[in-house]
Amino acid sequence: MLAIGAGTEKEILEQIKQIGSNNIIIKAREIEKSENEDTQSKEQLSSRYSPGLSMQDAENIIQTVPDVNYVSPEIETESSFYSDGLKTQGKLIGVTNRYFESNNLHLAQGLEFSKHQLEHSLAVCIIGKGIKAKLFAKTEPIGKLIKCNGVWLTVVGVLENRDVTQGASQKFSIRNVNSEVYIPVNTMLMRFYNRSNLTVADIKKAAGEDEEEEEQPVTKTEENYHQLDRLVVNMNSSNSISAAVEVIDKILNRRHNEVDDYEIVVPELLLKQEQRTRKLFNVVLAVIAGISLLVGGIGIMNIMLASVLERTKEIGLRLSIGARQKDILFQFVAEAVLISLSGGIAGIILGITLAYFIEKLADIQTIISTASVVLSFLVSVSVGLIFGIFPARKASEQSPIESLRYE
Repeated sequence: MLAIGAGTEKEILEQIKQIGSNNIIIKAREIEKSENEDTQSKEQLSSRYSPGLSMQDAENIIQTVPDVNYVSPEIETESSFYSDGLKTQGKLIGVTNRYFESNNLHLAQGLEFSKHQLEHSLAVCIIGKGIKAKLFAKTEPIGKLIKCNGVWLTVVGVLENRDVTQGASQKFSIRNVNSEVYIPVNTMLMRFYNRSNLTVADIKKAAGEDEEEEEQPVTKTEENYHQLDRLVVNMNSSNSISAAVEVIDKILNRRHNEVDDYEIVVPELLLKQEQRTRKLFNVVLAVIAGISLLVGGIGIMNIMLASVLERTKEIGLRLSIGARQKDILFQFVAEAVLISLSGGIAGIILGITLAYFIEKLADIQTIISTASVVLSFLVSVSVGLIFGIFPARKASEQSPIESLRYE
């Protein structure tokens, strides 16, 4: 139980380190509409127009919200990557250098994006360990080219390996950086796509939909019109996070014309909530362990009481030939401690074995420390000592004459 508690605590601390401290995550989301939903009038639709999550939102947050350290924009898309006849799948992410800072990511090779590369939308990229293993297993990737959507990208850096569980990835929006390629956010907008740009195809499509508005039902899911997929707002202090969330929500609500097409997530609050849940879970485990120790102690006491009754004549004989009360007391306490001692050793072996299988089969991290083993062993011996004293005292207080003629 101590191994499970220590493992879950370490897992939470690692998740806090991965998501970064004092972060507020703003995620773009698509508005879903039911086919049976009543069609709004043109006036209502025009008043509810939203430009989506954009770079202007990031600038507005920096200028308006106090105590903001920086804002990190992100654009992502699934893509295929080619190099020297090899191909792999992954995510192409448009970011700034602040992204690596906010997620505590470090480079194993190369450098981060330079100011010139960021400002002039150069075709450069930083790749994860998984991309390197698949495309550059036998060569050094720095300076090599990767083709993505018809654009050749020059590799300038490789990130350190980071393992992320699927549960943590979904719950706290932690990316699997090993299978991703990062490019400057301006490069993504200039060389790949910018969803906020209005094209001729969009105008024709809108015109066609207007002509057939009476015949065509409202689709279930609107197309993604957000320029950005995510914004990470880093605060200077964790004390200002709650107030900042309220201000950011009001800013976005006004800029998006009260369209609920974004979601604000505070990973630190989610982690603290999970930490409280885990602590409650550990308390429940401790109560169960306490009940088990109580039952085990009562069992030892009953065994020793039965032993006292069965060996009454032996106790009388020992007392009659010169044994003192403390000798009888020590004898029975030693026997009780020996029972709990052997049980403690068996429990340590069983506990280590169970912790190993729990980690392998249930995917729950466990940490077996020397302190937990020593503590468990001392508790086991203490149970035998405490619950063995009463039977030992009863044995030592026996009258030698009555004990000799007991049977």
